[in-house]
Amino acid sequence: MDFKTKLHDCRQSIEGAIDRLMPPADRRPRRLHEAMRYSMESGGKRLRPVLLMAAAELDGPAHDPLPSAVAVECIHSYSLIHDDLPCMDDGDLRRGKPSCHRQYDEATAVLAGDALNTQAFLLLARHYRDHTALAVELIEDLATAAGSERLVGGQTEDIEAERSGRCEAEQLDFIHRNKTAALISAALTMGGRLSRGGGSGVEILREIGAHLGIAYQIIDDVLDATGDTGTLGKTAGADLAADKATFVQLHGVEASREKAKQHTGEALRFCGDLPGDPAFLCQLIRSLEFRIQ
Repeated sequence: MDFKTKLHDCRQSIEGAIDRLMPPADRRPRRLHEAMRYSMESGGKRLRPVLLMAAAELDGPAHDPLPSAVAVECIHSYSLIHDDLPCMDDGDLRRGKPSCHRQYDEATAVLAGDALNTQAFLLLARHYRDHTALAVELIEDLATAAGSERLVGGQTEDIEAERSGRCEAEQLDFIHRNKTAALISAALTMGGRLSRGGGSGVEILREIGAHLGIAYQIIDDVLDATGDTGTLGKTAGADLAADKATFVQLHGVEASREKAKQHTGEALRFCGDLPGDPAFLCQLIRSLEFRIQ
């Protein structure tokens, strides 16, 4: 099976799992569950759940990875809902559609994000309850990545840098490593724990995720500066307009592309140390460097 076919099939499995594992849209309170599904079903690359699936398949999954894949996407979607709020980035578009607070209202968007956050951990507790040690490890991976020192901490420093109008390279690195790379690393380590090899490649996967996450965010910064709204599915140039701290702002487009290439190369180098067959994961990593959205 070629890469594009396998990637398509993987995404289709994830879409099906989202539909099965999320509360029905007509469940009371209906507006809340509609908003949760609106954000979860609005498309996107499904990068984090796909990475989890790729890591689980290195030497074959020992446990069903789909509940974990959906849990990771719940955290990602909640973070996007809150990131788009008027008190944060005030984004009008997300994945080519009105952002959650534009489609519904601000209060509903806040609550939908809150509910997706807790839904993630409910999925992990419920679907791996017969494997206690594994469930604890999965919950710890995801909670650490989403917590005050990582995803939320990175968002906090991003806001502080924007308000101050100053951002040094060290602070920007902290923002990238935590706001973006932490959840990407968690997706990979969680997938590794679900594979037949268990925890044998977890630390390597963590390193891959760190480099891949930084490369991914740098390319995102480049696309914001050089892309168009129709292609990106969100407002192009929003970071520049808001004077947000980005790698492009500090170093320029060409230096940013070179830095993304270096981190991609490091991620691929670590793939050589993984157990099992990392071919699909390596192809996925390579494809992200040259994405257009």
